[in-house]
Amino acid sequence: MGYRILLIDDEDDILEFVKYNLERDGYEVFTASNGAEGIELALKVKPHLILLDMMMPVLDGIETCRAIRNSPALKSVMVVFLSAVGSEETQLQGYDAGADDYINKPIKMTILRSRVQAILKRITLPEENNDDITIDAEHYKVFKGGETLILPRKEFQLLTLLYSNPGKLFTRDEIYQSVWGNKVVVGDRTIDVHIRKLRQKIGDNHIVTVKGIGYKYE
Repeated sequence: MGYRILLIDDEDDILEFVKYNLERDGYEVFTASNGAEGIELALKVKPHLILLDMMMPVLDGIETCRAIRNSPALKSVMVVFLSAVGSEETQLQGYDAGADDYINKPIKMTILRSRVQAILKRITLPEENNDDITIDAEHYKVFKGGETLILPRKEFQLLTLLYSNPGKLFTRDEIYQSVWGNKVVVGDRTIDVHIRKLRQKIGDNHIVTVKGIGYKYE
């Protein structure tokens, strides 16, 4: 598993330029064009590092950084400002909001790559675990470790249902109603076939069978 970096900036050329260069260094890079979108994406992909613009619509960099620091799910994420505003006062505001570093624009890519490398050295990656699952419901994507899976619609809906409430036992009837609905007639083995296909793709450790009743996600 490699490092995941989230870029939040309202300038498309900055996003494309930085993303291209960081991906060349082997990082998995995600992008967002404003603070609100960035926070939503961060909660889905759990980045190790967020590179954050200061001046943005919807939520500016300071507000976004504070929201990240107030989120229990993102408390360990490193945050670095990339900003054209280089005054000492503004930099202090960034650090007060919880930033770990501050880099001035215009971006010198050699400097940025060096700083990113130094910052990520502070983070110890866990041993690679290909069973880690994250779901992006909006884009119908499943992230398994560092891999992106595109599932057929019914498999995706079934996984999303089980994933929505870990530990909850979903009966077969509940699964039929939620995934296939009342108007669709399916065979008794339909759920079992879809579960088997999901296990082949995401591993055997997450979906638990409760014989004669249903399934749950752990």
